This record gives sequence, C-alpha cells and structure tokens, in this order.
Amino acid sequence: MSLILHLRHRLFGLGEDESGASLVEYALLVALIALVAIVAVTTFGGELSSEYAEIADSIP
Repeated sequence: MSLILHLRHRLFGLGEDESGASLVEYALLVALIALVAIVAVTTFGGELSSEYAEIADSIP
C-alpha cells in the first residue's frame, strides 16, 4: 500500500513543479526581444546607415 501512495504522490506532484517555467518564460522574452531587434534593423538599417554617414562626414 505504501508503494501505491508513493507513486500517486509522485504522479500528482509532477503538475505542481513549476521550476522550469521561469526558464521558458525568459527564453520566450529573449526570443521576442531578438525578433523586435531584427525587424527594427531590417526596417530602418539603410536609413540609419545613411544618417550616420552624413553625421560622420560633417565632423571635421
């Protein structure tokens, strides 16, 4: 009987363990930030490059 109770406790206890949830949330956050950065560089990269070139040329 003790073995059955032990197994039951182990099986039902698996759903309560949330120690890996934080890691998954941080990974999703990093992926989202990387995606936003890639989209921003792709969208504004050419314009920013020409702006920086103008600024660099204006410095004596």
